[in-house]
Amino acid sequence: MFSFFERKRYLVDYLHGLVDIHNHILPGIDDGAKNVEESIEIIKGFSQFGVTNFICTPHIMNHYYPNTSATVKSSFDLLEKELSANNMNNIRIDYAAEHMIDDGFENNLESRQVLPLRKNSLLIEMSYLQPSFNFEYSIAKITQHNYFSILAHPERYVYYHKKYGIYKDLKSSGILFQLNFLSLSGYYGIEIQKVTRKLLKDGLIDFVASDVHNRRQLSALKEIKIPTKVLNLILPIIENTIKTFY
Repeated sequence: MFSFFERKRYLVDYLHGLVDIHNHILPGIDDGAKNVEESIEIIKGFSQFGVTNFICTPHIMNHYYPNTSATVKSSFDLLEKELSANNMNNIRIDYAAEHMIDDGFENNLESRQVLPLRKNSLLIEMSYLQPSFNFEYSIAKITQHNYFSILAHPERYVYYHKKYGIYKDLKSSGILFQLNFLSLSGYYGIEIQKVTRKLLKDGLIDFVASDVHNRRQLSALKEIKIPTKVLNLILPIIENTIKTFY
């Protein structure tokens, strides 16, 4: 049981060297950074606490953000050029995508319009309102195409909170889980924070990332303080994220 009277530590003091595998810092391509200037400001903010390695993951979401490998590469090239112009040679960036499991996903998968993390892992998400109706089928198709499925922010799917056993079922089917750092605080709500801690305690989380979209969220990340018991659960996951994606 976690106590409110435990000593708390700033999370960012333990993020040095992290590979941030989920963020929305590519400029002007989704609901993340609006322009390259904002992208640079966010990256500079991360570098203050030792995070200089990013895999940029804009949304690929039918009807809302119908990105392709071409649109993502164009935004990536713009950011890379601006980093060079600012002499930010210590920053390493790569690109992938966060894929919504929707009515356009299967076509993107079959036509090779998906963008994996480090060649063999697909970062996927669902709506926060209800599960994707074709989720299990899509996971099977992902496996058939020789990718691993990494489910972004499973703690934020509130329709699973009262059916907690589903998390273990998903894990047993081979799906990996990526936790958002902001879920450790009350940023998304107390209920999500509680489920986050339970997922950590049960050993169900594989990777962690920021999922930062803007400067406001980066500021919130800098203010997160967590009990030592929670920190001890997070540290091995941070190390696993670095080891897997560096």
